[in-house]
Amino acid sequence: MKRYLLTGTAGFIGARVGHYLLEDGAEVVGVDNLNDAYDVRLKHWRLEHLRGRPNFHFLQLDIRDREAVEQLFARYAPFEAVINLAARAGVPYSVVNPWIYFETNVTGTLNLLEASRRFGVVKFVLASTSSLYGILNPMPFREDADTSHPLSPYAASKKAAETLCYTYHHLYGLDVTVFRYFTVYGPAGRPDMSLFRFCQWIAEGRPLHLYGDGSFSRDFTYVDDIARGTLLGLKPMGFEVINLGSDQPHTMMEAIRILEKALGRSAQIDYHPPQAVDMPATWADITKARTLLGWEPQITLEEGLQRLVQWYLAERTWASQIKTI
Repeated sequence: MKRYLLTGTAGFIGARVGHYLLEDGAEVVGVDNLNDAYDVRLKHWRLEHLRGRPNFHFLQLDIRDREAVEQLFARYAPFEAVINLAARAGVPYSVVNPWIYFETNVTGTLNLLEASRRFGVVKFVLASTSSLYGILNPMPFREDADTSHPLSPYAASKKAAETLCYTYHHLYGLDVTVFRYFTVYGPAGRPDMSLFRFCQWIAEGRPLHLYGDGSFSRDFTYVDDIARGTLLGLKPMGFEVINLGSDQPHTMMEAIRILEKALGRSAQIDYHPPQAVDMPATWADITKARTLLGWEPQITLEEGLQRLVQWYLAERTWASQIKTI
């Protein structure tokens, strides 16, 4: 039986990756520090859907703690692969507290890379971000675009993590796949992301805070598509950076209109000036994912938002109380 180390197991993407690994008959050692970057009820809800399943082991652990990471590997290695989805995510708060982003996304990744080297792990997967592409690159964004002008400390921290991964590939032959995710959404998503917020605000008749005039566009990508693509990256590939996006950008206003229809309610839009860290648009070139992984996104924005709405309404008692501003 193949055993995988999955960090960020209680996270939005991590929980779905864990689900698919377990469905495939793998053994999963999941770690998460269950921090309060956003309401931990979401993390516990995701985790409860993994607990009790055969071959799942969970440890509450912070990847910033080098000694704890070493002890984890000493106890559970060897691993078929390390899938590092643990991260401090979110652009705006990284401007307020950049230190926590670098501690988790850079030092945490370094701790995992070093332990992987010491304990003979041959495959490492890193979650990265479309935020690296900034505002200077032509769209759709290709993996070979210039990523040396990040707009936020969050993006800068992910750039540093990518670079560390290449160093360990070069020095020690570690096989690495870096995935740049594009605006992931879906049931039990992060409440700091626009689509979770919009769903809650429209459903509860609260003001919908919109930065800009609604023309900003995002390559919204459904979480199950992201999880499937991530697992396809477990095969040997040397060192590769791969976009995972829908290749179908939509404006914020288009997403709002779809949510309005799904919820049967109109949004009360409260317009605000754009934020300096916001990218006007994202759009993934997914040629590489198609070629190397045989991966295609399967869920349209309309279907994905319908699933988000169905989840929200089913969990409304507590989901309506999640802090989103």
